[in-house]
Amino acid sequence: MTFDPGGLTQSRYDLAETLRELRKRAGLSQVRLARRCHLSQTKISNIEGAKLTPSPVDVDLILRALDASPDLVDRITALARIANSEWQDIWSQRRTGLEKKQNELAALEQSTTEFRYFLLSMITGLLATPEYVRASLAHVPGDHSKAIAKKLERQAVLHDPTKQFTFVLTEQAVRWPFLPASAMAAQIDRLASLSLRPNIRLGVIPLERHMPVAPLNTFTIYDARIATVETVTGAMIFRDHRDVSVYQGEFGAYTEYAFFGERARKRLSEWAGGFRS
Repeated sequence: MTFDPGGLTQSRYDLAETLRELRKRAGLSQVRLARRCHLSQTKISNIEGAKLTPSPVDVDLILRALDASPDLVDRITALARIANSEWQDIWSQRRTGLEKKQNELAALEQSTTEFRYFLLSMITGLLATPEYVRASLAHVPGDHSKAIAKKLERQAVLHDPTKQFTFVLTEQAVRWPFLPASAMAAQIDRLASLSLRPNIRLGVIPLERHMPVAPLNTFTIYDARIATVETVTGAMIFRDHRDVSVYQGEFGAYTEYAFFGERARKRLSEWAGGFRS
């Protein structure tokens, strides 16, 4: 099956039209349906106008209120799952400006309490030194000074004691020689330093043990509501609880193979020392 990113957008319109037609067939006004669902009439209107993508919970409430048949529930629930997925390609991000993406991430971070990062091949911006951040955008044409500044500004969220972070990095992510040796050593030292913060749990997975699972992508879980999965050409954003729960399970499995605390800092010290020597 060929993946069509445009189909994700179309599915939101299809879902809106389907829910609107079901309501009309049931002979209900938006106001009456809203009362049955314990939702506002404005929200029902925005959902039917495709201005707002309903969560799977919203869709379930609406279908129950409309007394939809089991077959119809299955079909519309599947449509809602697709509608709650989003594709962000890197070319669109570059056209609109990388600073805009940083602002979107900052807003998401402000609304999140628990963060879980699985880092397969690179160190994420929240943990990166200024040198590493600049290097991560060096291959993209143009002046990205504002995006770099915003990326570094976002790191302030790590100092918010109301937020909890768990980072799991593979040895490859930590040791990939993205910078000259001395700068890589400084980057690894930063990881060790951040791991001492009470609201940060930082683990590393050494490539020396039998690990019968094979990670495919870097991903981030925001609370239990959103999972973002990175690829070479963009990122998928999942909001359906079933998709998010899959990545929660993946993350839990990888933490079983990770070193945390002093074991992690000891390994990080060895890897930093390797760059210094």
